[in-house]
Amino acid sequence: MKRTTKIAIGSAAVIMAVLLFTLARMNGYNSSGSTSGDFPKKPITLIVPYAAGGGTDTTARALAKATEKVLGQPVIVLNRTGGGGSVGLMEGANAKADGYTVTFLPAELTILPHLGLLPITYEKFKPIAQTNFDPSAITVRAEAPWQTVNEFLDFAKAHPGELKMGNAGTGSIWHLAAVTLERETGVKFAHIPFEGAGPAVSALMDGFVDAVPVSPAEVKKYVDEGKLRTLAVNADKRSEALPDVPTLEEQTGIHVNFTSTWRGLAVPKDTPDAIADLLAQAFIKGTEDRTFREAMTMNGLGLLVRDGKAFSRQLKESDDLFSKMIPELGLSRN
Repeated sequence: MKRTTKIAIGSAAVIMAVLLFTLARMNGYNSSGSTSGDFPKKPITLIVPYAAGGGTDTTARALAKATEKVLGQPVIVLNRTGGGGSVGLMEGANAKADGYTVTFLPAELTILPHLGLLPITYEKFKPIAQTNFDPSAITVRAEAPWQTVNEFLDFAKAHPGELKMGNAGTGSIWHLAAVTLERETGVKFAHIPFEGAGPAVSALMDGFVDAVPVSPAEVKKYVDEGKLRTLAVNADKRSEALPDVPTLEEQTGIHVNFTSTWRGLAVPKDTPDAIADLLAQAFIKGTEDRTFREAMTMNGLGLLVRDGKAFSRQLKESDDLFSKMIPELGLSRN
């Protein structure tokens, strides 16, 4: 009798263990205690904090299509504009930390807090991958009277505050690019903010502004069509997107070395590591997709893929840089 009871108790323990393991798998727990299971079970939202048409949006949409093939679920790009990027960044940071909301981070995440325009910092996110890096370039309409950047700057010096320089929003990397150019050359622009580089370029095309300092990728199509003219690229070397355009330093001897933008992906900081790792692997795999790479090349977007740890270092370095630079430029509102 005692032996029978012992066997029965042992069998019950085994059954209970099996039931607990099954329940754990149903609830999405792996052996390390992190939640991932059969993630993702539904579409993933990719927040872009700018309007459609700019470099951030273009990269995000191309990458979303490529990564869908890896994840087996749609990746839906959601443009959340406002506040020079702050509205979308806040929404992404405060989203449910379940992996179903990813935010495409622009360099402005490390700028806006130091301007008093964003109440959070990069520390509200868990970086998963960096995707690209692009320089600033000065572009005007094709019919503009300036054939070189020196002619453009000479006119600006002679007419302080007259030239309207469009940017991707107050505090955007392109706004700072123009402000830094002012400081280095002694000119003065009228800064006109828009909700992203795309609208700023459209305003240039329509004649509402005289120039934009956005990336070569964001104007390449119209330069190739002969509608716009890029006068200079603010980089150490010429852009592969516009190889015939000389650098600012080539023409003026002035080197403005920070006016570049980077972009990458992140989830809310409390997202389980297992899910963040799965997303990182999927998006990095997406960057290897031939169609994605062709889209980046066609649009003149610089490809720079790094993992979450490297992207975290980029975020910190940028934040440290702008925490010092913005007060020096007299732009801090804190």
